[in-house]
Amino acid sequence: MKIEVKEFKNSIQPSPYLVVSCHNEEGEYNALAVAYACNCSFDPPMVMVGIVPSRYSHNMVKETGEFVVNLTSEELEEEFNYLGSNSGRDEDKLEQLELDYIEGKEVSAPILNDFPVNIECKVIDSIKTGSHEMFVGKIEYIHCEEELVSEDGKIDFGKMNLLYGRK
Repeated sequence: MKIEVKEFKNSIQPSPYLVVSCHNEEGEYNALAVAYACNCSFDPPMVMVGIVPSRYSHNMVKETGEFVVNLTSEELEEEFNYLGSNSGRDEDKLEQLELDYIEGKEVSAPILNDFPVNIECKVIDSIKTGSHEMFVGKIEYIHCEEELVSEDGKIDFGKMNLLYGRK
C-alpha cells in the first residue's frame, strides 16, 4: 500500500552532495555546499547547480559566469558540512579548511584538489525556480584522479565513495 508523502523538499534522492567553487571579479575565491544539482544535457555536456540568491557565492557566479563542480567523497564530509554552514562573507573558507586549490584551466574559479573530480563550467543560462537560481553550466574541462578513470576515458563512479544525502 502507498501513502501520501507530505515533504517534497528532497523528492529525488539520493544524489551526491557537491561543492561549487567560484570567484568574483576581484579574484576572491569561495566555495559552498550544494545539494541541488544534476546533469542537464549530454550534447553539449552541461550540468545545473542550484544556489540560493542570498548566498555569498550567488553573486560571484552571476558576475563572472563561471563555477567548478567538485564531487565530494565521504572522506570530505566534515569539509562539506563546514562549507555549507559558514559564509564567505565572514571568512576565507578555503584558507580556514586549508584546502589545496589551483585556478582552473578553462575558467578562473578554483579547482579544489582535495576533491576527486572537478568539473569546470561556464554559465550559459539560469532560471529562478523559487528558493534557488539554477545555473546551467557548459562543461569545459574535467579533472579527475587517475585511478577513477576507466580504460575508455570515463569517470568510474563505482570506484568513488561519494557523499550522499542521508535525510
